[in-house]
Amino acid sequence: MSVLPDVDVVGEAADGQSAVALARDLAPDVVIMDLNMPGMSGIEATRQLATACPTAAVLVLTMLEGDDAIFAAMRAGARGYLLKGADRAEISRALTTVASGDVVFSAGIATRVLAFFAAGGSSLAPFPELTAREREILDLVAQGLTNAAIASRLFVSPKTVRNHVSNVFTKLQVADRAEAVARARDAGLGRPAV
Repeated sequence: MSVLPDVDVVGEAADGQSAVALARDLAPDVVIMDLNMPGMSGIEATRQLATACPTAAVLVLTMLEGDDAIFAAMRAGARGYLLKGADRAEISRALTTVASGDVVFSAGIATRVLAFFAAGGSSLAPFPELTAREREILDLVAQGLTNAAIASRLFVSPKTVRNHVSNVFTKLQVADRAEAVARARDAGLGRPAV
């Protein structure tokens, strides 16, 4: 049963991995996605849904309003971005909009997206879920440096590097160094400074 007219809720998931699995099984028109979930992040779930269920439009409904989260969601394939303070009418309009193939942002988000492009759309750092230090270490890993070499270059302990690398693996949901390097290089990291 739905609280919105003309909307049938066909499934609910508690985490990103379950959302992807349910969407594969149920083939919904729209998936409403939170970004802050246990296990697989909403960003990664959106990315996987774009591949696994290309006909399902993802509408992000979240409390995260930072530019990094907004642009990461859009890069992952989201068709809309609303904040959790949105009322029923706004959510209903957004569901209809993304289901028809269009893109929608809540008013405050739309203003910031337009301002970004009006300012020349300077490139955003890849992997917004990473801290600046984690992104720096991932870049060095993608350049082929060992943990010891990274520690020496950054004047930190090898244990600190190991901890950062572990955090990167967890946040990117990669199993090993090779997979992290592949993701980093796909995003343009790992090129030696000239």
